[in-house]
Amino acid sequence: QVQLVESGGGLVQAGGSLRLSCAASGRTFRNYAMAWFRQAPGKEREFVACISRSGGLTDYADSVKGRFTISRDNAKNTLSLQMNSLKPEDTAVYYCAAASTISVITTRPSYWGQGTQVTVSS
Repeated sequence: QVQLVESGGGLVQAGGSLRLSCAASGRTFRNYAMAWFRQAPGKEREFVACISRSGGLTDYADSVKGRFTISRDNAKNTLSLQMNSLKPEDTAVYYCAAASTISVITTRPSYWGQGTQVTVSS
């Protein structure tokens, strides 16, 4: 089992920045690819960004490319998402997720956090 706990959400004005964190415990963090997803009210959960076990590979949804940066610190068992130039349409509950490899993280995550709310005001 991997336990994931997100933090860092909040209310920010459009154009502002937030940094989300996801603390992992349980099994060895470096053995898992990680990702961020989000779910806006009335919408399906969607992929935001992912990172390989070593951190050498990353991928982003088109809607956040150039604005968001995913990173991980395997020594501290922490996943991060730096979000810049935030837009009202970025408002959602953000979840971190873990899977055995980056090839399945976007479709079949094995573990989920409880989520953190991000609200961007116009």
